[in-house]
Amino acid sequence: MQVNVQQISPVLVEFAVEISENDVRREIDNAYRDLARTAKVKGYRPGKVPREVLTHVYGPQVHQNVQQKLIDKTLQTALTQKGVQPLATLAISPGKLRPTGAFSYKARFEVSPTIDRVIYEGFHLRKPDLKPSEEEVTKELESLRIQHAMLRVPEPARPAQMGDQVILDFELEVDGKVVPEGKGENVEGELGKGTLLKELEAALIGASAGEKKDVAITFSMQHPVETLRGKAGVFHVILKEIKERILPELDDDFAKDVGEFETLEELKKDIWDKIEKRLNQQAEDAVAEQIVMELCRANPIPVPPSLVQRQAEITAQELQQQAQARKQPFRMDQQVQQTLLLDAELKVRAGLLMAAIARAQGITVTDADIEKAYVELSEQTGKNVARLKAEYRDQKKREILIGMILEDKILDIIESKSVITIGDVPATKAAEPPATGEPGASAG
Repeated sequence: MQVNVQQISPVLVEFAVEISENDVRREIDNAYRDLARTAKVKGYRPGKVPREVLTHVYGPQVHQNVQQKLIDKTLQTALTQKGVQPLATLAISPGKLRPTGAFSYKARFEVSPTIDRVIYEGFHLRKPDLKPSEEEVTKELESLRIQHAMLRVPEPARPAQMGDQVILDFELEVDGKVVPEGKGENVEGELGKGTLLKELEAALIGASAGEKKDVAITFSMQHPVETLRGKAGVFHVILKEIKERILPELDDDFAKDVGEFETLEELKKDIWDKIEKRLNQQAEDAVAEQIVMELCRANPIPVPPSLVQRQAEITAQELQQQAQARKQPFRMDQQVQQTLLLDAELKVRAGLLMAAIARAQGITVTDADIEKAYVELSEQTGKNVARLKAEYRDQKKREILIGMILEDKILDIIESKSVITIGDVPATKAAEPPATGEPGASAG
């Protein structure tokens, strides 16, 4: 077998493979020998069909099978022989298989670009100056009060107002007909929280329990129910019940009720610390985003399209799941698709560069690093370490965790070699591919 390799681009190689006449003839002979044992041809006993008859009846099928078998047997050997690790097989173009003569084919693969050197020192970065405030603590305390509030029917009875919890029945009428999917019974919502349609909310404020309302509405052209888009309708609503929130007093007893705190001051200190931790993480995330942008700008390497497409599909799937969780529609229009591809290209380029840094610097992930990550994940998710370890026994999840740890290590190294200024972070945009005729050019 002879193998010639041609580098079409930094991320594309083509193999030209030639298999000797002897190997081709041997494979064809084996194929006909196997076929002769099972072939059924009228006028001949099983196993006694002459080769020329088999060739006449089954020749094209045998040649197609032999051709595929030769490619399957030799392609991986050729890749190993040349030390090529393909990311994706783009095309295989076989030549014509003949009973005599060699057989050849071409195969094109996407590969990772060769990265000789990565520039990652001396970046100028800005780290936002984020600190907790008393206003934020007060806001968190109010949120806790609302969460622990009691609901009761107002005494004496009064009309509904902002902040009330309401229970209602409704049905939707469009074009004089009741829409089956537009019915609801004992539906709960909080006025002022956006849990109800704004038209319904506006009509219910000032209404009394037991009151009926007819609420006109015009549905937008983006409404998730296609048959309602742009339609005018009327909601027939009955306000069944009004409940008001009775907020607990902010005192030491409240602190004991919401957690393991003896005093209100201990609760406030805990809230302050959590806000501070969250803001610190936001600041670190802002720096990490800048590092990725600067790393890609300084090293405009080409990126394999298959990796970009795969990353864009992963991101699209995540966005779709998030939209479903929020019960919102997710539309993949051309603009969204283009944005996902640009973002994916940035992520893939950054990933390749970070992997190159890890190889050059000998950065690895140790068992101690993984144990530390479990503790941090436990603090973030509230799950105990033992449960997290059980979840990450899955090989794919474990590889993702190791990748995140490695990325954090590399980001820390780049940050330590950068010039950091404390202050507002300017708005950033996706790194644009270099105008070189190639997807990018290797740095160094």
